[in-house]
Amino acid sequence: MDKKIRVLVAKPGLDGHDRGAKVVAAALRDAGMEVIYTGLHQSPEAIVEAAIQEDVDVIGLSILSGAHMTIFPKVLELLKKKRAQRIIVVGGGIIPADDMKKLEKKGVKKLFGPGTPTTEIIKWLKENVKTGKKRVKVQKKRRRK
Repeated sequence: MDKKIRVLVAKPGLDGHDRGAKVVAAALRDAGMEVIYTGLHQSPEAIVEAAIQEDVDVIGLSILSGAHMTIFPKVLELLKKKRAQRIIVVGGGIIPADDMKKLEKKGVKKLFGPGTPTTEIIKWLKENVKTGKKRVKVQKKRRRK
């Protein structure tokens, strides 16, 4: 049996509107996922640290403030620095289509625009997040000659 998908939902930066993030978090929970909601005004460093400590599969960022071109790349950079690139980064909020394309090229796996049905988010996560695999790389033993 595969373990449940673990998602950290975060509101980075100075944006104080979290209704959408809470709705998504509740929908993911109701769909059987384990959800950790960090609350408002989180730094990229705090988000990445919490994601690693909570052993999540996904970080979901909700950004309405316009800081998406700074925050998403910073989170990706910190995950790489901490060797935690296995954690998928997705997000939503007010993000122009051109910026969505740029962020996806940088490594954000999926961005959901305003009004995206929660069923679409759930479906995407269930189809794209693998939880049954071991997360620790096992080095192959060398054969002695």
